[in-house]
Amino acid sequence: ANVEKTIFLGPDPLQLPDVRPGLEDLRLSSLSPAKSTLRTRLPVSFAGKQHWFLLEDLEEGRRYEVRICWAATQPTSFWLDTHTITTVLETPDLVSALASYSESIAESVLVTERSQTAEASSSLFLQIRAAADFYTTNKTLMNSPPDVKVDVILDPFILNVLPRSLAPTGVYIVVVAVVAWFLSGVIARFISSVGQSKPHND
Repeated sequence: ANVEKTIFLGPDPLQLPDVRPGLEDLRLSSLSPAKSTLRTRLPVSFAGKQHWFLLEDLEEGRRYEVRICWAATQPTSFWLDTHTITTVLETPDLVSALASYSESIAESVLVTERSQTAEASSSLFLQIRAAADFYTTNKTLMNSPPDVKVDVILDPFILNVLPRSLAPTGVYIVVVAVVAWFLSGVIARFISSVGQSKPHND
């Protein structure tokens, strides 16, 4: 599978006013440390299509990685960018792009409801741009590239050093290294004892 990713830090918590319209009215699919994987289909075009997601329940100052994975049989170029809510609201181009995407989402699409809360929370917008990256003599495919099956994954870092998904691999490597170090000492002592021993003459 192909992978594209971006690494970022959780932003400062932001308290949004409890007014409508709010973030939930954007109908964006969301990711959080508790719900870290989203499997979906993304429409693409040769000029590139934009898709927006909401990253929620982040921890201020903690390092995170967002990955998008897709099959090599669907040649596509992806660009991932994260934006703070304040940055989006203060940037006309981003506001326009987000509004256009939100309006394009079918009313029938159900997005996980978010509870209204007065507490400040650390959230980011994730902007994904997807462009078809192939050429074929099939005019149908050139005029209307098929949707791309993707997995979008939010991966928190442990101690801001190691992605959580790699923790089992890291533990395995440490265990193997410790066992190898122990065995190397045993083998070295055995070889040393054999080399120092003298043959006995009857």
